[in-house]
This record gives sequence, structure tokens and C-alpha cells, in this order.
Amino acid sequence: MEKFEKVKEVIANIEADAAKFYDGGNAAAGTRVRKAMQDLKVLASDIRKEVTEKKNSAK
Repeated sequence: MEKFEKVKEVIANIEADAAKFYDGGNAAAGTRVRKAMQDLKVLASDIRKEVTEKKNSAK
């Protein structure tokens, strides 16, 4: 559950940069959004692995 909380935290932290990029065209904010999306991708992959391991060990 810790990683899921981290996902929510990353999304909350990047919200302002997303607005700066999409509404204001701020390229640096776009770079920060891309980095955060990559971090989310890694977190999502880790969560998938944990869920699969937990599901398989319950059998």
C-alpha cells in the first residue's frame, strides 16, 4: 500500500506543473511532467509485481 500512496503523492505534486505546461506552454514544466510520468510508470510496474506475488502466494 506504501507504493500506492506514493503514486497519489506524485500525481498531487505534479498537478501544478501539468497546468503550467498545458495552459501556459512552460517547457520546463513539461519536462518535470514527463519525469513524473516515468516515475509513475516504474511505481505502477512495481505495484503490479507486488499484487501478482501476493495473489499467487495466497493460493
